[in-house]
Amino acid sequence: MSQHRFISKVVVLLCCAAILAGCGRTDPEENVATPSKVLVMDEAGFDSQIAQGVILVDFWAPWCGPCKTQGPIVEAVANQLKNQAVVAKLNVDNAPKAAGKFNIKSIPALIVFKDGKIVKQFVGVTDANTLLSAVNAELNTPAGY
Repeated sequence: MSQHRFISKVVVLLCCAAILAGCGRTDPEENVATPSKVLVMDEAGFDSQIAQGVILVDFWAPWCGPCKTQGPIVEAVANQLKNQAVVAKLNVDNAPKAAGKFNIKSIPALIVFKDGKIVKQFVGVTDANTLLSAVNAELNTPAGY
């Protein structure tokens, strides 16, 4: 093989490698993380945080496979609700007393609270429309009903 042909092949390979290295790159602004609208709760402030208004709480754990599916759904619900209601998550491993208080045996478990009282509960992965309907129903119900 002549030296000219060898150099040409090396140049072609390097160009291909450079093109492939650029594949999958996106505009840097596309990778900017948006701040989460989901409140991360802890056991210490749990009771006071659910005491007023409508709040959806996702009881979860990092090792739970279905919880990993539920997480983005909860984020979507928070984004759709904007600031009409609080959407929160509570890691049951870090808050066993709060989980026990509400008899959480399986996760993900989602509870809609209104003024500190349970108004709706879901166990297992629950779709966004179901969660939104439950929260919106409480937002549209006068206090004390």
